[in-house]
Parts: sequence; C-alpha cells; structure tokens
Amino acid sequence: MHVHGFAVSGSYLLPTAAALAHRATTLVPDLPGYGHSPVWDHVLGIPSLAWALLEVLDALDLDRVVLVGNSMGGPVCLEVAHSAPDRVAGVVLASPAGGMHNQPLTRALVQLARDAWHESPRMACVVLPDYLHFGPLNALQLFGELMRFPSLERILRTPVPTLAVIGTRDPLMPPPWRVQEVGRLAPPHLTIAVIEGAAHAMNFSHPRELAHVIGSWLDAREITDDPEEPGLAQVFEVRRGDT
Repeated sequence: MHVHGFAVSGSYLLPTAAALAHRATTLVPDLPGYGHSPVWDHVLGIPSLAWALLEVLDALDLDRVVLVGNSMGGPVCLEVAHSAPDRVAGVVLASPAGGMHNQPLTRALVQLARDAWHESPRMACVVLPDYLHFGPLNALQLFGELMRFPSLERILRTPVPTLAVIGTRDPLMPPPWRVQEVGRLAPPHLTIAVIEGAAHAMNFSHPRELAHVIGSWLDAREITDDPEEPGLAQVFEVRRGDT
C-alpha cells in the first residue's frame, strides 16, 4: 500500500505502484481530505491519518501489508507500524520527512522551495491541482506538524523490517555524510539505500529505480543496480560498518 505526502493525492505514486504490480496487488488510497476522498472541516494530523489508514486496511479486509510511504507518508506509515505492528509486514520510507534536519519551519520551507527546482517538470502538472484543492493555509499547518515529527527516532525503533530510501538531490534529507553515518550504525531491522540524482518525489521521478530497490529488499538481495533492466540512476545500499 502506497501512502502519499502532505497536501497531495496518491496520483504521483502511481508510477512506482505500477512498477511493483507484478509482485502483488498494489493499492494507492487518497487519505481523508485528499484527492478524491471527502473534504474534512479540519486538517487531520499524522496520528489521525495513521488511524484512517488502519481503517482502510480494515475496510479492504487486509490483515498484513507492506507500506510504502513518501514524504509525510513515511511518518504516517511509522505511526501505523508502531501502533499495530501485527498489521505491517514491512515499511518502505521513500524520502521520509520530519525531524531536526527540517527545523525550524523557515528552514524547511526553503528546503521545499529548493526541491521544486530538482523535481521533474511533469510533477507540477500532477500535484498543482492537489495543492490548490488542499489549500495553502491547511498545507502550512500540516507542514509545520510534519517538520516536528521525530522521524529518525521513530525509524530507529520501528518494530518491523524497515527500508529507508534517500535521494542525493533531496534538500529535505540529511547530507550524505549523515546518511552514511546512520547506515553504518543502523540496527538490524533497518536498511538504508540511496538513489543517485533523485529528489524528494522519487516515487514519480525514479519509479524503476525505487521499485528495484524495494524488490531487492523484499527478496533479501543486495541492493545494487539491476544489470538486466537498468534505470536512469545508480542505486546502492549503505552497509552496516562501511567506512
């Protein structure tokens, strides 16, 4: 199940979902207040969105799933994994936003603006209607909550197998030296992979690379470039103990 970021629908997640559809059924819901879901009279925070995602699992009679979250979708997936680990076979965090690197809010807004220049121009056509539908004031309120979310602390303590995928052109993610440091010291449940050249919305811009990384992780294979079907960017795993 693919979980979208803040202020947008799940439309931009479809390329990666399609690339993984050969493995299993892939689902891309619009959380309450987003996309084609009913509009709420207030903005739902991350814990409420996690509760809503669990309601989706119940409604679809899904006992156990792999969650693939991008940006704010990462914290939502982490909340579900911590509150109902029996329902989650694994968590994939593609550009998981939130935490010290995104604070204060002004810094995060600058990072978001910088990221806009790194994304595919086609991305604007997909997400701009979603942003307008969600509203700038609602987006700013939820963005502030997202930036305060302790993503790294939650990732390090996730009670299920977890894969974090970072793009090297994503201003909202920590610098490469910090990613390498976390990777070297990562607990056994956490795997960290890097996609060269990817920005924040890698699910849209680098679906083949991301799908290959996820597939390798699910199969417990080393995460490297796929020589039989190469994408557009190099991928590699940050190994524990690497220097």
